[in-house]
Amino acid sequence: MGRQNWQLIFAIFLIAFGGLFLLSNLGMLPFSIDTERIFWLAAFSIGGLAFLAVFLTNVQENWWAAIPSLTLFGLGGLVGLPDLWNEAGGAFFLCMIGLSFWVIFFVRRDFWWAVIPGGVLFTLGGVTMLADSDGFASGGFLFLGLALTFLIVYLLPTPSGRQRWAIWPASVLGIMGALIMSGSTGLVQYIWPVVLIVIGGMLILRATRSRERY
Repeated sequence: MGRQNWQLIFAIFLIAFGGLFLLSNLGMLPFSIDTERIFWLAAFSIGGLAFLAVFLTNVQENWWAAIPSLTLFGLGGLVGLPDLWNEAGGAFFLCMIGLSFWVIFFVRRDFWWAVIPGGVLFTLGGVTMLADSDGFASGGFLFLGLALTFLIVYLLPTPSGRQRWAIWPASVLGIMGALIMSGSTGLVQYIWPVVLIVIGGMLILRATRSRERY
């Protein structure tokens, strides 16, 4: 879509909202609207559309524009439609920012690093939804979400090959998440000794294999 088409859409958008505000202020609408909310919804949406236009003109070069675009759309939805989200507003906003990094990865597969902030922000969004639960559930979800993020980094193919280092933070965070989650059920006193035994066995096996090579 060319620049002139985007300018036309932007102009129509401005005229529509300007007319809506004018009719509301003149009392000519059969229903009442919250002009302040509509204003901020329109302002953030216009900003989001502007960056979206920049992004779509060349997704390979203008990948960065996805971040402010989806962030502004998230702000518009959060401020302009607060009743829609209730207590999930924070999670919605964090996930919108996280979505921008996933979009970057899908258009630029060589930017594997974008998976990390994308996964972290989605995880934090889930943690905010568990704010009223006990600390074990939210803490365990945090570590398991981070572990899943690094596991995805490890599994996803990239032009430069797999990021094999990512399996280590995925493993450590996954174990910590499992231990924290098990704390709410009272199983932690049985799980952590087993984890220590497994880790010790893996170290012995690795040392044995290294000795056989030499």
